[in-house]
Amino acid sequence: MHEKKGKGMKKILIFGMNENPGGVESFLMNYVRRFDRSKLGIDFLCNSMNPIAYEDELLGLGLNVFHITARSKNPIKYYRELATFFKEHAKDYDAIWVNINSLANIDYLKLAKKYGIPVRIVHSHNSQNMDNYLRGQLHAFNKKRIANWATDFWACADKAATWFYQDQPPQQAKIIPNAIDIEASRFSEQARQKIRQQYGLEDAYVIGNVGRLHFQKNQDFMIKVFAELVKSKPQARLVLIGQGDDEAMLKALAQDLGVADKVIFAGVQKNVSEWLSAFDLFFFPSKFEGLPLAPFEAQANGLPVLASKEGVPKEIAVTPNVHFASLQKSSKDWADLIERLSEEAERLPEQEIAHYFQNSGYDIRFAAKDLQGELLKLLDLREREKRDDGRN
Repeated sequence: MHEKKGKGMKKILIFGMNENPGGVESFLMNYVRRFDRSKLGIDFLCNSMNPIAYEDELLGLGLNVFHITARSKNPIKYYRELATFFKEHAKDYDAIWVNINSLANIDYLKLAKKYGIPVRIVHSHNSQNMDNYLRGQLHAFNKKRIANWATDFWACADKAATWFYQDQPPQQAKIIPNAIDIEASRFSEQARQKIRQQYGLEDAYVIGNVGRLHFQKNQDFMIKVFAELVKSKPQARLVLIGQGDDEAMLKALAQDLGVADKVIFAGVQKNVSEWLSAFDLFFFPSKFEGLPLAPFEAQANGLPVLASKEGVPKEIAVTPNVHFASLQKSSKDWADLIERLSEEAERLPEQEIAHYFQNSGYDIRFAAKDLQGELLKLLDLREREKRDDGRN
């Protein structure tokens, strides 16, 4: 049911939630849970008829979730439903906030402009094409014209801003921190012991990763590095949390390299913070990223993090416990670095973690208040500008 906004309330339509609970979904939930809903009314529009991630929670918060047919299922029906939605409801919104990994499809922004939503925010969550060649070309085409449709340009990191807004003046892109709830990722000795006992890891040095099993995340490289590491550190174990298209290939690679008995494919886990507590090192050598949440959650758990210099933005380093290495280096070089970190790097205490997150702007308790304040200020400003234009 579509409700009118209350007096004094600003209303925002958010696009960007999918069926899988990935990074963008977690990012949005971290903020939306903490917005003051008496000041900011939030609705979600989804390009799928299936329930989106966290939909039950969103409905429980009293928010509206609108579904339209997926473009991939029926492009004509998708566009007709999308156009009808904006034609009927655009007048109810002060802003649309479009969270995407690519500019290949900007129909939402075009229709939002056509039907009069005054503030149209596009928010970049990635730094490289993850899709096929055609979508890559569409991204490049729309990138040159995005200022025709969007009024405000946001990004999760500098690299993500460059990939979306290279042709816009750089000062136009606003960086929004992928802030997290540090309490939710807090280290638990009890959880550590439980998982390590359950998987026979009591005496192991556990290297972990959380993410889709996908070429972007570079898990094949992790397994190659791990195969080098166990030659000198046989008690090491590798845990991969997540699922994806590369799973069969990765299991075959572990088998071929003789480490299948030391690599745990844990699948999708709801209790990720408990698994982080069981790790000794968070390994994140991605080929490219926007601003991933996983290494922030690992740092909030106190873990040392080892990431790729080329693929992972420097902004992930909230604590001094983050280390970068080049993907140009060999598997043996990375294995040597992990061995050194296993001897030198330790988990940070809670008090230090809280201090680093608060000072860096990545503690959601403070970041959500800041973003809400900036959104309300932006919407008030645009309303005043519109009134002034009407008088002239």
